Amino acid sequence: MENETPEENVTEEVTEQQAPIEGETATSEEATADTAETTSGVPELTLGSTLPSEDGEDGAEDVIKPEPVIRGKLDKHGVAMGTGRRKTAVARVRIKAGTGVLTINGGSLEDYLKVERDRQMVEAPLKATETFGKVDVWIRVNGGGTTGQTGAIVLGISRALEAYNNQFHETLSAGRFLTRDSRMVERKKFGFKKARKSFQFSKR
Repeated sequence: MENETPEENVTEEVTEQQAPIEGETATSEEATADTAETTSGVPELTLGSTLPSEDGEDGAEDVIKPEPVIRGKLDKHGVAMGTGRRKTAVARVRIKAGTGVLTINGGSLEDYLKVERDRQMVEAPLKATETFGKVDVWIRVNGGGTTGQTGAIVLGISRALEAYNNQFHETLSAGRFLTRDSRMVERKKFGFKKARKSFQFSKR
Protein backbone atom coordinates (compact mmCIF):
# COMPACT_ATOMS: atom_id res chain seq x y z
CA MET A 1 0.00 0.00 0.00
CA GLU A 2 2.90 2.30 0.69
CA ASN A 3 4.15 1.84 -2.89
CA GLU A 4 0.87 3.03 -4.45
CA THR A 5 1.18 6.19 -6.43
CA PRO A 6 -1.03 9.25 -5.80
CA GLU A 7 -2.72 8.70 -9.18
CA GLU A 8 -3.98 5.24 -8.16
CA ASN A 9 -5.37 6.65 -4.91
CA VAL A 10 -7.30 9.29 -6.83
CA THR A 11 -8.75 6.65 -9.20
CA GLU A 12 -10.00 4.51 -6.31
CA GLU A 13 -11.69 7.50 -4.63
CA VAL A 14 -13.47 8.49 -7.85
CA THR A 15 -14.73 4.90 -8.34
CA GLU A 16 -16.07 4.78 -4.76
CA GLN A 17 -17.89 8.09 -5.25
CA GLN A 18 -19.45 7.02 -8.55
CA ALA A 19 -20.85 3.76 -7.15
CA PRO A 20 -23.52 5.37 -4.92
CA ILE A 21 -24.53 7.78 -7.71
CA GLU A 22 -25.31 4.85 -9.99
CA GLY A 23 -27.43 3.30 -7.22
CA GLU A 24 -29.35 6.55 -6.75
CA THR A 25 -29.98 6.73 -10.49
CA ALA A 26 -31.44 3.24 -10.51
CA THR A 27 -33.70 4.11 -7.56
CA SER A 28 -35.00 7.26 -9.27
CA GLU A 29 -35.74 5.31 -12.46
CA GLU A 30 -37.74 2.75 -10.47
CA ALA A 31 -39.72 5.52 -8.78
CA THR A 32 -40.49 7.10 -12.17
CA ALA A 33 -41.68 3.76 -13.52
CA ASP A 34 -43.96 3.26 -10.48
CA THR A 35 -45.43 6.75 -10.93
CA ALA A 36 -46.07 6.09 -14.61
CA GLU A 37 -47.91 2.85 -13.76
CA THR A 38 -50.15 4.53 -11.17
CA THR A 39 -51.00 7.51 -13.38
CA SER A 40 -51.36 5.64 -16.66
CA GLY A 41 -55.17 5.81 -16.50
CA VAL A 42 -55.31 9.54 -15.62
CA PRO A 43 -55.08 12.03 -18.52
CA GLU A 44 -52.32 14.56 -18.19
CA LEU A 45 -53.54 18.10 -17.63
CA THR A 46 -51.82 21.22 -18.79
CA LEU A 47 -52.49 24.86 -18.07
CA GLY A 48 -55.62 26.07 -19.86
CA SER A 49 -56.90 22.61 -20.77
CA THR A 50 -60.00 20.78 -19.61
CA LEU A 51 -60.83 17.15 -18.98
CA PRO A 52 -62.14 15.38 -22.08
CA SER A 53 -65.69 14.15 -21.77
CA GLU A 54 -66.79 10.54 -22.19
CA ASP A 55 -68.25 11.32 -25.62
CA GLY A 56 -64.86 12.43 -26.86
CA GLU A 57 -65.81 16.09 -26.95
CA ASP A 58 -63.98 18.78 -25.06
CA GLY A 59 -65.24 19.11 -21.53
CA ALA A 60 -67.35 22.19 -21.05
CA GLU A 61 -69.16 23.36 -17.97
CA ASP A 62 -72.91 23.02 -18.11
CA VAL A 63 -74.50 26.45 -18.32
CA ILE A 64 -77.17 26.79 -15.65
CA LYS A 65 -80.08 28.84 -16.94
CA PRO A 66 -81.72 31.15 -14.41
CA GLU A 67 -85.32 30.54 -13.47
CA PRO A 68 -87.71 32.68 -15.57
CA VAL A 69 -89.49 35.51 -13.81
CA ILE A 70 -93.25 34.90 -13.95
CA ARG A 71 -95.00 38.27 -13.81
CA GLY A 72 -98.55 36.91 -13.95
CA LYS A 73 -100.51 35.36 -11.10
CA LEU A 74 -102.72 32.31 -10.70
CA ASP A 75 -105.49 32.40 -8.13
CA LYS A 76 -106.99 29.49 -6.19
CA HIS A 77 -109.77 29.06 -8.77
CA GLY A 78 -107.31 28.48 -11.61
CA VAL A 79 -107.78 31.92 -13.17
CA ALA A 80 -104.56 33.43 -14.54
CA MET A 81 -104.11 37.20 -14.26
CA GLY A 82 -101.72 39.49 -16.10
CA THR A 83 -101.23 43.22 -16.48
CA GLY A 84 -99.89 44.81 -19.67
CA ARG A 85 -98.81 48.38 -20.40
CA ARG A 86 -97.95 50.28 -23.57
CA LYS A 87 -97.48 54.06 -23.76
CA THR A 88 -100.20 55.35 -21.39
CA ALA A 89 -102.58 52.38 -21.83
CA VAL A 90 -103.08 49.73 -19.14
CA ALA A 91 -104.76 46.36 -19.75
CA ARG A 92 -105.82 43.89 -17.06
CA VAL A 93 -106.33 40.36 -18.38
CA ARG A 94 -107.84 37.22 -16.89
CA ILE A 95 -107.65 33.79 -18.53
CA LYS A 96 -109.37 30.53 -17.62
CA ALA A 97 -110.12 27.27 -19.36
CA GLY A 98 -113.13 27.64 -21.63
CA THR A 99 -114.43 27.69 -25.19
CA GLY A 100 -112.45 30.60 -26.63
CA VAL A 101 -114.65 33.58 -25.71
CA LEU A 102 -112.67 36.86 -25.83
CA THR A 103 -114.23 39.93 -24.21
CA ILE A 104 -112.78 43.47 -24.19
CA ASN A 105 -114.51 46.04 -21.97
CA GLY A 106 -117.75 44.10 -22.17
CA GLY A 107 -117.76 43.75 -25.97
CA SER A 108 -116.34 41.37 -28.54
CA LEU A 109 -112.92 41.67 -30.17
CA GLU A 110 -114.41 42.62 -33.55
CA ASP A 111 -116.55 45.38 -32.04
CA TYR A 112 -113.77 46.94 -29.97
CA LEU A 113 -110.84 46.74 -32.43
CA LYS A 114 -111.85 47.73 -35.96
CA VAL A 115 -108.43 47.25 -37.59
CA GLU A 116 -107.58 43.71 -38.72
CA ARG A 117 -103.89 44.16 -37.85
CA ASP A 118 -104.76 44.95 -34.22
CA ARG A 119 -107.01 41.89 -33.97
CA GLN A 120 -104.25 39.67 -35.33
CA MET A 121 -101.79 41.07 -32.80
CA VAL A 122 -104.16 40.29 -29.93
CA GLU A 123 -104.66 36.70 -31.14
CA ALA A 124 -100.95 36.10 -31.85
CA PRO A 125 -99.84 34.94 -28.35
CA LEU A 126 -102.86 32.63 -28.10
CA LYS A 127 -102.07 31.04 -31.46
CA ALA A 128 -98.34 30.76 -30.65
CA THR A 129 -99.11 28.73 -27.52
CA GLU A 130 -101.90 26.74 -29.26
CA THR A 131 -104.49 27.91 -26.73
CA PHE A 132 -106.63 29.83 -29.21
CA GLY A 133 -110.21 28.61 -28.81
CA LYS A 134 -109.35 26.65 -25.65
CA VAL A 135 -109.39 29.43 -23.05
CA ASP A 136 -111.73 32.30 -22.20
CA VAL A 137 -110.09 35.73 -22.08
CA TRP A 138 -111.54 38.70 -20.19
CA ILE A 139 -109.87 42.08 -20.74
CA ARG A 140 -110.36 45.51 -19.21
CA VAL A 141 -108.28 48.24 -20.84
CA ASN A 142 -108.17 52.02 -20.45
CA GLY A 143 -105.97 54.95 -21.36
CA GLY A 144 -104.06 55.70 -24.53
CA GLY A 145 -105.22 55.15 -28.08
CA THR A 146 -105.82 52.15 -30.30
CA THR A 147 -102.16 51.29 -30.81
CA GLY A 148 -101.29 51.67 -27.14
CA GLN A 149 -104.25 49.60 -25.99
CA THR A 150 -103.44 46.85 -28.49
CA GLY A 151 -99.86 46.61 -27.23
CA ALA A 152 -101.03 46.59 -23.62
CA ILE A 153 -103.53 43.79 -24.34
CA VAL A 154 -100.87 41.65 -26.05
CA LEU A 155 -98.48 41.98 -23.09
CA GLY A 156 -101.27 41.32 -20.58
CA ILE A 157 -102.41 38.17 -22.42
CA SER A 158 -98.83 36.91 -22.66
CA ARG A 159 -98.17 37.38 -18.95
CA ALA A 160 -101.46 35.69 -18.06
CA LEU A 161 -100.64 32.73 -20.35
CA GLU A 162 -97.23 32.43 -18.71
CA ALA A 163 -98.89 32.19 -15.30
CA TYR A 164 -101.50 29.79 -16.69
CA ASN A 165 -98.78 27.38 -17.83
CA ASN A 166 -95.08 27.90 -17.09
CA GLN A 167 -94.14 25.81 -20.14
CA PHE A 168 -95.28 28.67 -22.39
CA HIS A 169 -92.43 30.93 -21.25
CA GLU A 170 -89.91 29.90 -23.91
CA THR A 171 -92.45 30.13 -26.74
CA LEU A 172 -93.69 33.55 -25.65
CA SER A 173 -90.17 34.82 -25.04
CA ALA A 174 -88.99 33.64 -28.46
CA GLY A 175 -91.89 35.50 -30.07
CA ARG A 176 -91.01 38.65 -28.05
CA PHE A 177 -94.51 38.76 -26.57
CA LEU A 178 -93.14 39.23 -23.04
CA THR A 179 -91.07 42.32 -23.92
CA ARG A 180 -92.47 45.56 -22.57
CA ASP A 181 -92.18 48.28 -25.23
CA SER A 182 -90.69 51.21 -23.31
CA ARG A 183 -91.09 53.82 -26.05
CA MET A 184 -93.03 56.84 -24.81
CA VAL A 185 -93.89 60.25 -26.20
CA GLU A 186 -91.04 62.65 -25.56
CA ARG A 187 -92.05 65.64 -23.47
CA LYS A 188 -92.38 69.13 -24.92
CA LYS A 189 -89.58 71.58 -24.24
CA PHE A 190 -89.98 75.32 -23.63
CA GLY A 191 -89.04 77.43 -26.63
CA PHE A 192 -90.10 74.63 -29.00
CA LYS A 193 -93.43 73.88 -30.63
CA LYS A 194 -93.18 70.17 -29.72
CA ALA A 195 -90.48 67.94 -28.24
CA ARG A 196 -87.96 68.91 -30.93
CA LYS A 197 -89.88 70.85 -33.55
CA SER A 198 -89.11 74.55 -33.59
CA PHE A 199 -91.38 77.47 -34.42
CA GLN A 200 -91.16 78.93 -37.89
CA PHE A 201 -88.16 81.20 -38.15
CA SER A 202 -88.85 84.86 -38.87
CA LYS A 203 -85.91 87.07 -39.70
CA ARG A 204 -87.86 90.32 -38.99
